[in-house]
Amino acid sequence: MNAATSAENNLADLAAIERVLAGDAQAFEGIVRRWQSPLVNMAWRYCRDRGRAEEMAQEALVRAWRGLSHWRRESSFSTWLFALAANVYRSELKRFPVETLPLEAAPEPACLATQHSELAAHLSHEVLHRAVLALPLRYREPVVLFYFHEMDVAAAAHTLGMPEGTLKARLSRARALLRQRFPHLKEEQSARKVFTLETGKEAAQ
Repeated sequence: MNAATSAENNLADLAAIERVLAGDAQAFEGIVRRWQSPLVNMAWRYCRDRGRAEEMAQEALVRAWRGLSHWRRESSFSTWLFALAANVYRSELKRFPVETLPLEAAPEPACLATQHSELAAHLSHEVLHRAVLALPLRYREPVVLFYFHEMDVAAAAHTLGMPEGTLKARLSRARALLRQRFPHLKEEQSARKVFTLETGKEAAQ
């Protein structure tokens, strides 16, 4: 999301929130339309189940609706919303964990055939997600938010309620675990940014 779009969304959110707090409940529909898809995508990367992701995103929106008057406006509405959603998703996964293999038990993918580039890219993307899901949650969440949801370090750290240094350390540890367990995966195009030791966004922090 570019800066102009982010600013437009922030203004639209603020206008909708003012209307909701003034008693116009229907104004929240604009927030739902704007953020439902990103919240579902984020939830899917937590659980890899489309139906469950939609339910989790719906619960996050309900919680946002109920807690809207408590938003202190110390950050953008979207940052507050995604932090709330991360807490909802984390709690949901603790109640009903995703069935995944331990990292050491997850099979390492074979190198993909390059003559079928579209299929190879798709399979590589799927393999990468399965590898990330095998990470312990404390390392999986930073990877999901930073690499797949494309938050910067500050936003991801705020969302998870941790110092930026802690987030960077967990990203580094996650990369080390993935490189150790899946040495061939770093050769795949979709995995390269995860296996890069320092990304542009991290270097800028």
